[in-house]
Amino acid sequence: MSETGPAIPLVGVSFEKAASGLVQTDAKGTILRVNTMLCRWIGYDASDLVQRRRLQELFTMGGRVFYQTHWAPLMQIQGSVSEVKLDMVHRDGHSVPMLINAICHHHEGQTYQEVALMMVTDRHKFEAELLLARSNAEGALAARKEADDQLRRINAQLSEADRRKDEFLATLAHELRNPLAPMRNVLQLMKLKDIADPQIGRYRDVLERQMNHLTHLVDDLLEVSRITQGKLELSLQPVNLTEALQVALEAAEPLVKASLHTLHITWPAAPICLDADPIRLTQMVQNLINNAAKYTPPGGQIWVGAELEGDQARISVRDSGIGIPQEHLSGIFEMFSQLAPALERSQGGLGIGLSLVRGLTDLHGGTITAHSGGPGLGSEFVIRLPAKPMGDVWQAPTLSEARPTQVGQRILVVDDNHDAAESLQLLLELQGHEVKLAGDGQLALAMAQAFQPDVLLLDIGLPFLNGYEVARLIRQEAWGKAMCLVALTGWGQAKDKQIATEAGFDWHLTKPVNPAELDSILDGTFNRA
Repeated sequence: MSETGPAIPLVGVSFEKAASGLVQTDAKGTILRVNTMLCRWIGYDASDLVQRRRLQELFTMGGRVFYQTHWAPLMQIQGSVSEVKLDMVHRDGHSVPMLINAICHHHEGQTYQEVALMMVTDRHKFEAELLLARSNAEGALAARKEADDQLRRINAQLSEADRRKDEFLATLAHELRNPLAPMRNVLQLMKLKDIADPQIGRYRDVLERQMNHLTHLVDDLLEVSRITQGKLELSLQPVNLTEALQVALEAAEPLVKASLHTLHITWPAAPICLDADPIRLTQMVQNLINNAAKYTPPGGQIWVGAELEGDQARISVRDSGIGIPQEHLSGIFEMFSQLAPALERSQGGLGIGLSLVRGLTDLHGGTITAHSGGPGLGSEFVIRLPAKPMGDVWQAPTLSEARPTQVGQRILVVDDNHDAAESLQLLLELQGHEVKLAGDGQLALAMAQAFQPDVLLLDIGLPFLNGYEVARLIRQEAWGKAMCLVALTGWGQAKDKQIATEAGFDWHLTKPVNPAELDSILDGTFNRA
């Protein structure tokens, strides 16, 4: 609803029902009345504007300059301003282009401005240019058709380029997971070897931290690629926000500690339940904390909080870091956007973390906003998600109670990446299992029949026969019906897991495999959450 100042008639217009934005101001620009349409376009309530803001304050810097140098003189000289295109600043920081007409109105000895605003888009601008060309030149209809055809060709080219880019990112992330698998295996071997030299232990810890960081980057790259392609599938379930925050804080803790930051946590006063994907929810919060840690000088402060606001959960991450210039706020969530050039910030990253958070927030039906007082004044990111009544709340998937690993199992590892297969073999043999290797689908099928393992760890992308084909053929044999089949792959979408299940796999693990998950499968204690 709009609020009003003095009752000043707006001639010939239904103020609230108008399809355009309408504003009445005094001679100095102070807003006296504003309609709902304009409030909706720029994200404010009328109560935020009436008698509190001047119209010129809602424009970008260029608009404010125009108001002083052109608008005010024109209103004094000719009493109107016509067909002016200026950008207004939305409450969340992005620009909203407006086409503006204004007239000067005198009422009861006072001077007022009556302003009509229409939000415009690039398409409107393009159509206006085409109409102007048609009115100024013979044959403009043919020119417009040619321009439209060219626009369609350009859009098709851009769409194709964007599709190839998304496919490249997805393939790159998938391919990067393959070398991560043997690296993870070797690190686990180093742990199990229990090397006494403390220097070697420190080297191993460095490798593990960097390995986890690289894995996180690859996961983010793959997730944001899925979002842009519309292929990301959420697994929605009741989630206790406090538990999800705990998981995110634990995941972000190494980077926060390494940067010597102090972390302040404000837990919800009462349990908050969300209908969310627990893995993606923790990923969203972890990325915001990681972002705060990266862009805060060592020894800084980070505040993480959650609370219930009406029917929404509010999650905030605030820092004492380098801040965000106002002109960068509107594009901060764009892919590959960075707060500072990579050469200036050694931990700047790929510029995909915030884009991923926005994409995941949108998929959850929520919003995310960024706030900053400017350079050196820190920043705050706020996620708002729909809350639901507390009921049976999701518990974080955990491994079953620990019990001794079943040693002596017969395991066949099938992978055409020799380093990945051999390092996994060494790891499993160190745990007491009998392990054999195969490097392609045909050899895997023959060895499975001859060796008849208890567990078959099977890569999907294999020469000659892929992993799905091998699994189907094994399940057709009497000796293969009870065999435990585990798919090891770089593809981890819900549809990939469904295909694996239909092919006969018992389990589906995404590379690089978490050693604890693999151990629990071999123990028979893994929770299929």
